[in-house]
Amino acid sequence: MAGFHRARTAFLGVLLTGILIEPASAGVVARIDQSRQRMRVYVDGYPAYEWPVSTARRGYVTPSGRFRVGLMAPMWRSRKYHGSPMPHAMFFRGGYAIHGTYATGALGRRASHGCIRLSPGHAAALFGLARSRGGATVVIRD
Repeated sequence: MAGFHRARTAFLGVLLTGILIEPASAGVVARIDQSRQRMRVYVDGYPAYEWPVSTARRGYVTPSGRFRVGLMAPMWRSRKYHGSPMPHAMFFRGGYAIHGTYATGALGRRASHGCIRLSPGHAAALFGLARSRGGATVVIRD
């Protein structure tokens, strides 16, 4: 009987180790930390990129929570902010999107009207990754 318990314990240890090694989630996940103004991109649960971002400045809000990317557009123009260009836009909640910005000097600090801004190259990379993998999940925390 003692041998059975040792074997069962060893089996459970291997099983748990396998579970812990497996990726936490499949696909593309962009995790935005507003306090640090950083985005970490995970592919199949593994870290792939970390980039500076700009989220909402004082008087505006970037929503917190977990969202699925909906509309994706290689080039979008803001209907609300004078046709401002939003390259590689990935909309995740109404008018909120992750997109490229040409104001790269502001990356790493709060500067937007609520969207999540990336450098044009990083936005293109994320857009291409999401498109090739069937979309993305966006997780935003304060």
